[in-house]
Amino acid sequence: MTFSLAACGDEDGKGQGQGNASSSAPTPGKDEPTKSGDGKTYPDTSTVLATFKGEKGLEMVVHEAKRDSGGFLTVTGEFKNTGGDGYTTPVQWNGLEQDVALTGRSLAAMTLTDSKEKKRYYVLRDTDNRPLTTTKYTSLIEAGETLPFFAQFPAPPNTTTEVGLTFPGFTTGTIEIS
Repeated sequence: MTFSLAACGDEDGKGQGQGNASSSAPTPGKDEPTKSGDGKTYPDTSTVLATFKGEKGLEMVVHEAKRDSGGFLTVTGEFKNTGGDGYTTPVQWNGLEQDVALTGRSLAAMTLTDSKEKKRYYVLRDTDNRPLTTTKYTSLIEAGETLPFFAQFPAPPNTTTEVGLTFPGFTTGTIEIS
């Protein structure tokens, strides 16, 4: 019986990228999402870039908008139900594209606007047209509960330091890019 092992490093050569395999689990840093025992990945909540008010006590809290060297911008945060009742997520969060709607619940309707460059950025899609965002979440956010999220976009030019964020049912506002 023969085994082969292949490893990939990241571009800075430190081996900290997602393709790095190791015998022990890495300790999440300040900027990395963490996992809890329930199998979900949670964003680092120590920083709040913006809080957008929604209906029925729902808030969208953005913790990070991080540009990477690969040309992507990842927005992470959480939806917090501060109301007294459960909140049923609307289908408008999925966006209007029929192909994306077929993939199930997602946050594909989220957009970023670069007013300086006069461009709008949409959530990226993979080769099967699935949105690169939190998907297949439960449709009900119970009172007092949170739903962590991420959404990945093409990165605006390096000269752009903030973008507008728009998402159905929430006030529109600006977030800073790190």
